[in-house]
Amino acid sequence: MMMRSSNHSQLGLSMLEVLISIAILSIGLLGLAGLQTRLQVSEMEAYQRAQALILLDDMVSRITLNRKNAISYVTGATSPMGAGMTCPTAITSIKDNDEKEWCESLQGASETQATTKVGAFIGGRGCVEDLGGNQYMVTVAWQGLAPVSAPPASVACGKDLYDGGACTNNLCRRVLTATVGIANLK
Repeated sequence: MMMRSSNHSQLGLSMLEVLISIAILSIGLLGLAGLQTRLQVSEMEAYQRAQALILLDDMVSRITLNRKNAISYVTGATSPMGAGMTCPTAITSIKDNDEKEWCESLQGASETQATTKVGAFIGGRGCVEDLGGNQYMVTVAWQGLAPVSAPPASVACGKDLYDGGACTNNLCRRVLTATVGIANLK
């Protein structure tokens, strides 16, 4: 009488276990690749926000230092400085120089490749609005990489300038604002 070994019944199981392990590993690696992509988008968004903060602070400082002429910095929300505009070239005052430098910075003049400006965020624009009572709102707007939520309706700088593709209703417009108050020391 011959005894049957239990090894014959398990011949295909190790191959099946290997295939299942490969499938699970593949799914995990695809998830990791997706996470890496989202991390890169988040990193770029954070970089753009940091650049916007620097440029926002720059213009707030310029207005504060030239407080006697603060009203002359007003651009309004419908005529932002930066992307898509020609920066001022005539320098006859501190304000003219401030606007020229801020406009060029919004366009990325701090870093260039050949003749292309690459040192700023995507579509950087800046506005200075008169809120009345010696109060001014400085806004920096730029193009986000993915739709999130629209900025408040009270912030009009760059409104409807970043729509297209997946970005509608200002869902890709990012803004930072700061209010500058000029004291009346009479």
